Amino acid sequence: MSDSLITSLPEVPFATPRLSSAREHLIRAADHLWRVQDRREHVLGHLRIVADPLGLRYRAERLHLATGAFRIIGEFWCVDDAVAALRHS
Repeated sequence: MSDSLITSLPEVPFATPRLSSAREHLIRAADHLWRVQDRREHVLGHLRIVADPLGLRYRAERLHLATGAFRIIGEFWCVDDAVAALRHS
């Protein structure tokens, strides 16, 4: 018998969210992160799933190359709203 204690559950990747529009598509970048690309394959930004006590939130982000950090555009309850924020910002 082992004396080790499990303190957290293993990370499980989320399924790729479905977009209602064909204008953009998602390419997985990590377990909870996708690149948002338009029809010409230009990267508009990133979409991250964030767990919230009330459900899943969709965070629209852009990578700032000079610092290597993500900058948050906004958090949304609807994946299409997060993608629209990237499209129009």
